[in-house]
Amino acid sequence: MEILEAIAKRRSVRAYTDRPVERSIVTKLIKAAIQAPSAMNRQPWAFGVVEGREPLARYSEAARVQYLQELGSTPEDEGMRKHLEAPGFNMYYNASTLIIILSRTAEGSQGEEDCSLAAQNVMLAACAEGLATCAIGFARPWLNSPEGRRQAGIPDGYTAVFPIIVGYASDEVPPVPRKAPDMLFWR
Repeated sequence: MEILEAIAKRRSVRAYTDRPVERSIVTKLIKAAIQAPSAMNRQPWAFGVVEGREPLARYSEAARVQYLQELGSTPEDEGMRKHLEAPGFNMYYNASTLIIILSRTAEGSQGEEDCSLAAQNVMLAACAEGLATCAIGFARPWLNSPEGRRQAGIPDGYTAVFPIIVGYASDEVPPVPRKAPDMLFWR
């Protein structure tokens, strides 16, 4: 698959089959990730991989409980509460694999940006391999909490920056209309 085709075809998928992603493919995706550029070539990333629907369901439930305890009473909080209390809620959408892109916190101030570039490589490489992905930013606060770090095995000195679920889509996801580029200038 050509790169421009992968860019146009990649979607955020929220429904997965129970077919596991082979470790060799996950390794291939991580090798693609580390080809990303990084500020001053620091390459601040590290990777955590969680395999299996069961641990991801446990993580989702633990995060759900934490979020519900922290919600206030604003209209936005009430909307989030409805989302979190919906039957069958699973922030990982029953995917079989989670790749957590972590930043070594001692590597400088642009670790998050660098890890985001690596994440784009993961998602495009997954698309080229016939896999579906979805960035799960909602998972970050729990993964960086003491309990989340303990359960996921994230060591001190690392911050979860970009969690991405990976798996086989259960349905085709149609393209999402895009706005025309907002060009402010061209000199």
